[in-house]
Amino acid sequence: MIKFLASVGGTGYSRVAPGTCGSFAALVVYFLINGNVILCSAVTLALLIIGFAVSGKAEKAFGKKDASQIVIDEACGLFITLFLIPFSYGVAFLGFLIFRTADVAKPFPIRRLEKLPGSLGVMSDDILAGIYANLITRIILKLLT
Repeated sequence: MIKFLASVGGTGYSRVAPGTCGSFAALVVYFLINGNVILCSAVTLALLIIGFAVSGKAEKAFGKKDASQIVIDEACGLFITLFLIPFSYGVAFLGFLIFRTADVAKPFPIRRLEKLPGSLGVMSDDILAGIYANLITRIILKLLT
């Protein structure tokens, strides 16, 4: 069950870009709930709680620090990216692209956070990447309106 949750139902087992696959799975869920604020808040909170509960254990189960199969952190980061952002498919996809860029580029101090032990290291870098992506998405939306 730990591996199933940490891999977001198996999306983390993708041989190509597992983090992007985990983020995309979260994007699909976001689309299905049409950005409903209450449901988005509940999913974000659930991903935070479950992510912290399982990701450190999943590292041990996979035998590697922040194993590529662990993508619950990316799913959580995407929901943080889109948190309280006005819903539209285009804006959600923009947020997805900004989040993936921030997660891969790891601007300061994200890279330092991933060195933290256990669940804290797995989750923290993607949480901060999600916060950065949320703010950047908001700035872009403000500039476009």
